[in-house]
Amino acid sequence: MMEQNYMMIALRVLGALGLLIYGMRMMSEALQKMAGPQLRHILAKMTTNRLTGILTGTFVTCAVQSSSATTVMTVSFVSAGLLTLAQAISVIMGANIGTTLTAWIMSLGYSADLTTVVFPAFLIGMILIYKKQYRYVGDFLFGIAFLFLSLVMLSAAGKDLDLEHNEAAVQFFASFDTKSHFTILIFLAIGTFITCLVQSSAAVMAITIMLCSTGVLPIYLGIALVMGENIGTTATANLAALGAGIEARRAALAHLLFNVFGVVWVIAVFYSFVDIVCGFVGYDVATGGQAERLPVVLAMFHTCFNLANTAILVGLVPQIERAVCWLLPNKKQTQYHEFKLQYIQTNLVQTPEISVLQAQKEVARFAENTHQMFGMVQGLFTETNAKRFTERFDQIEHEEDMSDRMELEIARYLEQVSDDHLSDETKHKIRQMMREIGELESIGDACYHLARTLSRLEQTGKTFTAQQVIDLQAMMALCNQALRQMCITMHGLRDEHDIRDTFHIENQINAMRDRLKRANITAVNEHQYDYTVGTIFGDLISSLERLGDYVVNVVEARFGK
Repeated sequence: MMEQNYMMIALRVLGALGLLIYGMRMMSEALQKMAGPQLRHILAKMTTNRLTGILTGTFVTCAVQSSSATTVMTVSFVSAGLLTLAQAISVIMGANIGTTLTAWIMSLGYSADLTTVVFPAFLIGMILIYKKQYRYVGDFLFGIAFLFLSLVMLSAAGKDLDLEHNEAAVQFFASFDTKSHFTILIFLAIGTFITCLVQSSAAVMAITIMLCSTGVLPIYLGIALVMGENIGTTATANLAALGAGIEARRAALAHLLFNVFGVVWVIAVFYSFVDIVCGFVGYDVATGGQAERLPVVLAMFHTCFNLANTAILVGLVPQIERAVCWLLPNKKQTQYHEFKLQYIQTNLVQTPEISVLQAQKEVARFAENTHQMFGMVQGLFTETNAKRFTERFDQIEHEEDMSDRMELEIARYLEQVSDDHLSDETKHKIRQMMREIGELESIGDACYHLARTLSRLEQTGKTFTAQQVIDLQAMMALCNQALRQMCITMHGLRDEHDIRDTFHIENQINAMRDRLKRANITAVNEHQYDYTVGTIFGDLISSLERLGDYVVNVVEARFGK
């Protein structure tokens, strides 16, 4: 009968932990949806120095109640080029401080009746959810209610377990030598493993607090589990960054190094440090007892540990940055770069706002690639060595294939994002970007068509006249100017640019096309050069003018025209 009771209590504990994780996730997602753009601007603009970076990380983590959410978000911003690695490290330090609030909330659940908050939060949350304008606020209140309800359930389950009167449980934990560093390391490893397994340091912290509150788990072993949780919680960001770019993986690795370093120095002064923390809350380790104060001790240790670790390492951010760069060096460049999206990382998507930001950065990079591709065409036009001509042509052909793949992957990503609940403004941005990538791919096709036309001329063994070379170079210069202006427009805010600049260049291209076509017809009729050269010259002029049209289309899409 007793075993059956324990089985039911164990199921209650597991159910409460599931509710805890779900509640925290609901809070985090609701807050990010309510303030997605604001969170983005906070992280991007309030990290001008290490102190503001730490404060920002602390503030955001206290708000979303998840250091993993803040860290993954930070890794996403590093991947998207919004934050530098040094800025990300300071934000991650702050996230470690901010997550200590969760432990204090949990300790409150063992010393106060949270049911007085739970049911009103459910009621108000339900009303707000049905009012679509405040739906995310209602989701946030539901998350808080689920979090507090899970703490009430865990507290009740801990009392029902009555482990302090269970001889077997008491003897089991008493069998460990709490004065041995080896025992501390064993429990540290257990805490790390379980946290990596369940992907939630909050859940493991809740179990640790529950066991300590019964008086069965000695405080030294409980604190060892807490230190293990600090290492285990880094697994979330590191797993998310596995398929991301090098900068994102470095940011995730910096999080791991930060927490591992903290655990190493605390282990060296473990017993003295724990005694000092216990002294802060008036708990006597030697005499024991006062089990009701142990949740506060764990929360205080968690706070002191992260504050002290941040104070030690805040001055060593450049050294941490160099260490992770050394551990994860850049790959050597090959002749042809491999296809890989730089900013879009599907495993790092958190909110539609972040997703759209990543896509915008990737589209701007796509524009830069097409500009570079046109530069290759200009180099092909002036190349006189046959072997180098072939190499340049092969490179342009490779870039055209990369352009096709980039369009396809960005489009797939935008389709995936559009499946989420989006605002009208976000939907409009996605439609704009879909149009932009289609036109950018057309620019890539135009560049490849220009290269093939030049290859046709090279195969005939004929050459352009000096005047034709001058005219083509002049028109290529105008197209290059248009592409440069397009890239500037793609990177900045629309209000910072004037679409008339692009229209002015396009008008010059059209005027030059008309003039050169008339001159070309006259020159062929007067036998200044043969018909084949005249045809190829005319094809190049038409292709350059079409490329200019595609550039205008991209810019118009960017301005929402």
